[in-house]
Amino acid sequence: MKKIQLPIDDERLTKALQVVMELVQDAGGRVFLVGGSVRDLVGGHPPKDLDLEVYGLQPQHLIALLSGSFEVDLVGQSFGIIKLQGLPIDVAIPCRRSQVGERAQGFAIDSDPFLAYQEAAARRDFTMNAMSIDLATMELFDPYHGAADLERGILRHTSLHFADDPLRVLRGFQLVSRLQLTPHPSTVNLCQELYPHYQTLPLERIWGEWYKWATKSVQPSLGLLFLKACGWREAYPELNALEGCPQDSRWHPEGDVWTHTLLVTDEAAKIAERDKLSESNRGLLVLSALCHDLGKPETTVSEGDRIRSHGHANTLDTFERFLTRLGTPAALRRQVITLCQHHLTHCDFEGSTRHIRRLAAQLGSGNTDITMLSRLIEADHSGRPPLPKGLPDRMSRMMAIADNLLVMDSAPRPILLGRHLLELGLHPGPYIGEILRAAYEAQLDGQFETLDCAEDWFRTRYNLQQRQPP
Repeated sequence: MKKIQLPIDDERLTKALQVVMELVQDAGGRVFLVGGSVRDLVGGHPPKDLDLEVYGLQPQHLIALLSGSFEVDLVGQSFGIIKLQGLPIDVAIPCRRSQVGERAQGFAIDSDPFLAYQEAAARRDFTMNAMSIDLATMELFDPYHGAADLERGILRHTSLHFADDPLRVLRGFQLVSRLQLTPHPSTVNLCQELYPHYQTLPLERIWGEWYKWATKSVQPSLGLLFLKACGWREAYPELNALEGCPQDSRWHPEGDVWTHTLLVTDEAAKIAERDKLSESNRGLLVLSALCHDLGKPETTVSEGDRIRSHGHANTLDTFERFLTRLGTPAALRRQVITLCQHHLTHCDFEGSTRHIRRLAAQLGSGNTDITMLSRLIEADHSGRPPLPKGLPDRMSRMMAIADNLLVMDSAPRPILLGRHLLELGLHPGPYIGEILRAAYEAQLDGQFETLDCAEDWFRTRYNLQQRQPP
């Protein structure tokens, strides 16, 4: 059997693995490294998390052993999982699933520490995830030729046990995008058969896979094409409607809105990698790229020899409906919708600082900023081959002005504050808020840029003798 090196520089982690292995072996068990961590090692990448599977010990015995040396988290105990607190290590007992209701919602999961290695591997989703490494010998156990599939870039289901959990289709969706894989035809066929069970999936599990797609994809379009091939795009009518929706070839020579969206998501992933975005910002950018033209099917009309989609950036209900289908958290929905709503703002730009201030304020109200919007606009502009990639000239000019105004990464800070009004002689009252809102609007319009000018603006507008707005 092939032996695998385990390149871990963290001395604390290495020691923890040694302790786990010795505890299990002394009790008569065996420890295997399994799942994605093995896939990463075989692919030449150091694993970020380590999943261990223990054979030959009952769950309570294993928990007692580990609790003597580690702080353990038993949240996942019903699935045979023990988390070692403070360490990227999960320890599991092999288990059997038996269906007692609708798929994905009706499983009985029973730990079976004496399950045959081959059968345990057969119950994993894809061949590349069915590999394991015996920690005592570092020998690779690969009964379903996952290493060969990984080397050839093929996503293949391990066995018919794949159908036990329909969520595995969405797991394949994000894996093909992350690892740039080609799904095997037999796997696509099996996924097609599982589509009727999509409705049984809990929304939080659906979102978990979409989040991985948005935050980890190298080539997001591959996952979207996988959904289409499997028939699972039908679950998202807003995506389905993009295919065949025409675009004006003068601006979009690449084809229909679906083709454009595939290209833009890929460009967004490249920009996220280039700019070394955080996980959350990467997810925001890729999701915004996916959603930015969802409004085109309902707004596209032909006008002579032109095709126009007036108002497609303002189809807020469509954005909201689609993101809700994915299970997107409310705060992230708000950010995505805000970016999509403004992704054409550069088209109307004529050089005014007022435009920039107001844009920064509007984006800030959605908890995002001009920097992130510029990345979405760059991805959109770059997803139109053979037209040139990069930022539109107008957006570059907008960014230069925004940088000068110090509003690239935040909304303009209010100049006139409540304490200033009190210092000017106003008494506390509800009208203070009204004055501050009016002052901020005036500030955005460029009526003043300093505190002295803001106070002059206030004096000319409000009656100090009455201590309230006239």
